[in-house]
Parts: sequence; C-alpha cells; structure tokens
Amino acid sequence: MSFILSGFLVLTGLCGAALESEFIFPPQDKHVHASSIVETPQGDLLVAWFHGSGERWADDVQVQGARLRKGESEWSPVFVMADTPDFPDCNPVLYIDARERLWLFWVAVMANEWENSLLKYRRADSYNADGPPEWNWQDVIILKPSDNFSDELKEAFKIVIPDEGMWGGYAPPYAEMLIEAGKDKLKRQLGWMTRNHPLTLDSGRILLPLYSDGFNISMVAYSDDLGESWLAGAPIVGLGPIQPTLIRKQDGTIFGFFRDSGDEPQRIQQAESTDDGIHWTVTEDTDIPNPSSSMELKALSDGSWILIFNDTEEGRHRLAVAISRDEGKTWPWKRHLDQRDDRRDGSFGYPSIIQAQDGTIHATYSYKTEEGATIKHAAFAPEWVTAAKRKRAR
Repeated sequence: MSFILSGFLVLTGLCGAALESEFIFPPQDKHVHASSIVETPQGDLLVAWFHGSGERWADDVQVQGARLRKGESEWSPVFVMADTPDFPDCNPVLYIDARERLWLFWVAVMANEWENSLLKYRRADSYNADGPPEWNWQDVIILKPSDNFSDELKEAFKIVIPDEGMWGGYAPPYAEMLIEAGKDKLKRQLGWMTRNHPLTLDSGRILLPLYSDGFNISMVAYSDDLGESWLAGAPIVGLGPIQPTLIRKQDGTIFGFFRDSGDEPQRIQQAESTDDGIHWTVTEDTDIPNPSSSMELKALSDGSWILIFNDTEEGRHRLAVAISRDEGKTWPWKRHLDQRDDRRDGSFGYPSIIQAQDGTIHATYSYKTEEGATIKHAAFAPEWVTAAKRKRAR
C-alpha cells in the first residue's frame, strides 16, 4: 500500500515500517550522477552530485548540492559546490571529520580521461547557512605510491592470474602492461578517484577509499593528522576491483567490497586489511551479483551491516538494500528501493548511504527513466528491511 505524506511517497511495510522517498529536484535532461550524502551535527542532510552534459568528456560538468533541513520535507534549491572552469568535476564525496568540519572530495578530469584525474578537496568550518558551504580551505591531494608499486602489482598478479594464456609481441598480457605502467612515477601518482565515504578509525586515522581506471585497481589514502597530510597505501589488486567501500570488523580487520569491472561472473569483490588499511589481500569474488556498478557498505548502530547495491548482473534497473548480522557472511534480508522489469525502463545506481543520529537510514542515488534524470532520496528504518520476507542477497 502507498500514500502521499508531506511530499513524500510512503510505501508501508510490515510491522508499520515505511519507506519515504522523493526527488531532490525534478527530472531533467542533463546528466546527474554519483551522489554523496551526510548528516550535519545539527541534523540537516547535505547531498552532492555532479551535473552536466556528460562525464569525463564534458567540460561543463560541475559538482552541485542541496540541503534538507531537519524536520522539513522539501529540499533547498540546488547550488554549486565546486566548479573547475573548463574541466569536468566528478565523483564528489562528502565527509564530516572529528572536528565537525565538512569536507568535499572530488576529481577534476584533465585531458578528458579518467586516468588523468586530479584529486581535490574543499573544507568548510561553517556550512549551516542557506546555500553552499563557506569553504575556507581547498587543495589537491598529491599521493606518492611506493617505489615498490610495480613489484607489488607483479606479486599480486601471480595470485590473481597465474596463467594468462595467449600472448603476442604486439599485445602483451594484461598484467604485464599494468606492471610496466606501474614503473612510471607520473602514472602511479595521477588518476586516483573518489567514490565512497571515508572510514574513520578509533585511532583517528582517516581512510579515503580510491580507485584508478588506468590500473583498474584500488588503493586507500590514509591520514593520521586529520587530513593535513595524506599517504598512499599499497595497491589493492584483483580482476578489476574498483570503487571500494570500507567497514571495520569487530576483530579490527578492515573489510572492503569492490565494484567488479573485470570478467564474468559479475560479482561484488572483497578484500581485507589487517594493518588499518595499508596492505590488502588480493580481491576475490563473492557470490553477490554486481553489474559492474557502485555500491556502499555501512555498519549500523546495532552492529549490523547494511549494503546498498544493484542486485543483478544484467543492469542497474534494480536497486536493493540488504542487511547482514554476521559481518557479511550472509544477507538474509533484502528489499528494493527501485526496480523495473526491463533494464531499458530505468537506471538506479551509484548509491550513497548513512545512518542518521535518530537511527533512520538515508540513501541517495542516480535515478534515470524516460522522464529524465535526477537524484533520489530515500529514508527508512532498518526494520523496513528486516520486517520483509527473508530474501537472500547472495
């Protein structure tokens, strides 16, 4: 059963749980994508996304944002969060640090190629007034992966691709090309891109998950001084593990899920770190379907994990949330935020998810149908998922 309440579409579930959802702005004909959501200390919601004629090849792309005041039902007018003139600005990520400062991480794409992306950030101490935050500091994050980067790739690929098969003088094997590229200082220092929220450890260390389309792998940048400086972790290697999302297990292990941009079967990939995000196991497939699309993983206040993802190999026409109570071993509960029978009827993806101070789950995601494209916001209690009929996510 569904009904309209204060501008929200409310879908009632079992035990009185409900899903509330609405568009942040009306569907329109521009490309809008890759949103990120945070809750401010005052209880407002801030969301950022990129907007323009396309992605890396469209020089008019900028980062936009909007605000939902606590207790209100309508989003503010859209405002600009970042715009590097004549360069595409993509993949924004919002983060509030231990000092309650707001960060915006994103990439400016040079020469219209992802592998040339420049990692940037802005920081605001004041961001509660109407309109965009009052940015009082901005810079680029220049990372310097170890001189052992190429050797680390080589050792990991021995595990991932023990026998690559066919070879030709004009077409070196996949791993060999990446190992050779890893010897180039500029290539390994450029092109690291954001997608998901940072993870803050109890020690104060900030882990910023990154990935490279040039190397088709991931890496974690880490800071032990509240973002004043950043260091590069070791490469996270597998068959196309990109766009990592990180979580900490009860035993202290850092666990990551990764978008699968490799070969079939299309599955979410996973890896672990036992030294607070610096070195990682090689990634391996889970049995969770993934159509080479971004997902995000979060720990809830009761210790459960929540995953928002496209739960099909064929496309982004289904967007689901699933809950695990055994640190990702099983996902017994799953419900859909949006779904269509045919992939041609809609695309719902690149989600961002948080749990607010009052326990509510908030998610935003790219929404595109024949009516146009927008960013959609959904809010629900964890019980909206767990009250549903048990459905395995894997």
